[in-house]
Amino acid sequence: MTDTTTAIDADRELKAKHRATWAQGNYAAVASDLIPSLGPVLVDAAAITTGDRVLDVAAGTGNAAIPAAERGAQVIASDLTPELLDIGKGIARDRGVDLEWVVADAEALPFETASFDVVVSCVGAMFAPHHQRTADELVRVCRPGGRIGLISWTPEGFIGRMFATLKPYAPPPPPGAQPPPLWGNEAHVESLFGEQVRDLHAERRAVRIDHFERPEDFLGYFKANYGPTIGVYRSLAATPERAAALDAELVSLAAAFSAGTEGAMDWEYLLVTMHRK
Repeated sequence: MTDTTTAIDADRELKAKHRATWAQGNYAAVASDLIPSLGPVLVDAAAITTGDRVLDVAAGTGNAAIPAAERGAQVIASDLTPELLDIGKGIARDRGVDLEWVVADAEALPFETASFDVVVSCVGAMFAPHHQRTADELVRVCRPGGRIGLISWTPEGFIGRMFATLKPYAPPPPPGAQPPPLWGNEAHVESLFGEQVRDLHAERRAVRIDHFERPEDFLGYFKANYGPTIGVYRSLAATPERAAALDAELVSLAAAFSAGTEGAMDWEYLLVTMHRK
């Protein structure tokens, strides 16, 4: 077996694991219960309007794609996980909007070069394991002068800190895979896009989360609904003492972020907009 074949097989296995991760639990609930406002924020920042050809990469259930279609844009929502797209189709149908749903890998998008006016991703493309490949694809499919808009969780914010907490308990990532919250670091994003873009603007914002009365409620919700959290806990099934230790760490983290805010938390994200050269 050649090195190339081995690499292809390894990448195929990695992507299968990613699909399975996001198919488990109920990410549709996470998107609608906790962060429904992020999609419209990104649509506004990317100045999406009637007639724009828009691609939402790692669209999940359409948190940004559906609001973009409601603006009158021609939208394709792409994601590696078909189960999420199927849910998104139902949401779009209920809201009376039409858009196209395509199963696609953010690192190898099946679209022609320069075929979209706007390319966006709302806490989605950041989870593709190879950051440079992903950034290059976002640029490639955007037309010259077109807009690219991204929302990503920051390393210092709650979700970034949550992933840092999960890391010691999780199986080691495959070689070459990069941490998702790096997309929330301005310098990292600038290094990924480099001279391919102009007018790159990065702004840190926060979304207020007031869904949980107690830190323990957050823990139960994420253990039931959020794919990456579910995956880590499943890997700890044979070591209940480690699962209990992770419980304690996550509850402590949620308590720290909700201290003094009557149970609410502010989850920081990085909003980035740019134009393709």
